[in-house]
Amino acid sequence: MDAISCIKGRRSVRRFEERPVSHELLEQIIETASYAPSWKNTQVARYIALEGDAKEKLSHCTTIWEGNGNIIRNAPMVIALCMVTGRSGYERDGSFSTSKKDGWQMFDTGIASEAFCLAAYEAGLGTVILGLYDDNAAEVIGVPEGQELVALIPIGYPAEEPTAPKRKGVTDLLSYRE
Repeated sequence: MDAISCIKGRRSVRRFEERPVSHELLEQIIETASYAPSWKNTQVARYIALEGDAKEKLSHCTTIWEGNGNIIRNAPMVIALCMVTGRSGYERDGSFSTSKKDGWQMFDTGIASEAFCLAAYEAGLGTVILGLYDDNAAEVIGVPEGQELVALIPIGYPAEEPTAPKRKGVTDLLSYRE
């Protein structure tokens, strides 16, 4: 699949088949996603795969919006996308490199999440990036010290084919300055 088809074809999938995602396939997707660029090659993205009881416990950490709990329960696997804190956007002495301070770590993790979702799509899997979860989700997941939970990504074989929502035109998105 070429890059343009992958970018234009990937949609957020919220319903999945019961078929499990093999660990081997997930590892291939993570290996591909590891090529996402990051600040000074800090590679701050980390992935925790949840299945079975761990996924079920996580599904109850979505009281902010119960619909996310249903999506998590329906998916055969959920990826907890985390970031190593205190690296991206910093100099070796611990000072910030720019006035954006530690904002680069979230930026880098966002790039990694898109690379992950595109690699999954190319492999025939569907994903959706969830940001609404309770504060205790990181504890339920067991996010290691020095890392922060950024997003939850249910992943599996799609049981739906969502269509692309209407997109803004280039004239709305692009401006030129001389």
